[in-house]
Amino acid sequence: MKLSYWEIKSWLVDVDYTIVGSGIVGLSCALHLKEHFPKAKILILEKGILPQGASTKNAGFACFGSLSEIIDDLKSHSKEEVLELVKKRVDGLQLLRKTLGDKDIRYQALGGYELFSKQDNLFEECLAKKEEINKLLKPMFNANVFSINDNVYQFKNIKPNYIYNQFEGQIDTGKMMEALLKKVLSKGIKILNNTVVKSFSEGQNLVKIDTNNFELSTSKLLIATNGFSSHLSIEEVKPARAQVLITNPIKELPIKGTFHLDRGYYYFRNIDNRILLGGGRNLDFKTEETSKFGQTEVVQNKLKELLRTTILPETPFKIEHRWSGIMGVGSQKKAIVKQVSNNVFCGVRLGGMGVAIGSLVGKELGDLICE
Repeated sequence: MKLSYWEIKSWLVDVDYTIVGSGIVGLSCALHLKEHFPKAKILILEKGILPQGASTKNAGFACFGSLSEIIDDLKSHSKEEVLELVKKRVDGLQLLRKTLGDKDIRYQALGGYELFSKQDNLFEECLAKKEEINKLLKPMFNANVFSINDNVYQFKNIKPNYIYNQFEGQIDTGKMMEALLKKVLSKGIKILNNTVVKSFSEGQNLVKIDTNNFELSTSKLLIATNGFSSHLSIEEVKPARAQVLITNPIKELPIKGTFHLDRGYYYFRNIDNRILLGGGRNLDFKTEETSKFGQTEVVQNKLKELLRTTILPETPFKIEHRWSGIMGVGSQKKAIVKQVSNNVFCGVRLGGMGVAIGSLVGKELGDLICE
């Protein structure tokens, strides 16, 4: 594509910072850089019409980990590492809420619930560890995080009690990204959509970037592509597809809150009198380790079965819409925020916790340069 003189002059010349990815991390990084360098020319390159990974495709959980997830993490991480993971998620959510305001992201503190199937012994394990985990987290929250609740929503084929998390909330993902984009654009930060970064090469004081539309040079390159990071040679990140569906509006839907099932591999919530349900990656990890969007029969059948037998067993419903998002995962849950080379930096591997830690990872990515 041949660009005009005006296009090149206004968008592609004298670029100080180029960020790849316009999700939560990329936009938050741009805002942080603009605060520190008000006169800097910041350009964000996005390969999709909208942010292409998971930022506009997630379930909108404002969470920091269910009880079973924290217990599971303690099997592969130290107590200090787990506390750091939780703290970063809590701090990240507070930063997101402070940056955009609860009203604009439709934040609701409705609490979170973990459900347990009748066939699983996981509930007993969580019950045995509940006080230990509450004691571990109490200095951070000044209260017990997890408690036992009755099955007030009358879900079927589960144990008669939930584990309740009083500090979990939910947001409207679309409103959140809308507010974030609006704030970024108001600061004079430029975003170019439908622009795929194919490769980059580094000189002494600049980085040359080759895209599907044009070439440009930038002083610093910041990669915030999470699940797609291996496309730009960051091999520590593997893609993980999450399949999601949403029902039609259900009259007088009583269900309120965010819900985790089967070690968090399934999750659902209320939104606009609908049930949004996602998960099932554990049914076929190999197939779901992909950066391609789409659905599979095995996962979709399981999600529909959960709606019919557990979540809405006595309520007629229709599935109105299905989609998928691409997360970035790896051998450890800690996000990767590092300097890759002299003028290239990255903030990636959010491990399915993008809503919680995206703002903080973006800030930390910007700090690598601000320092």
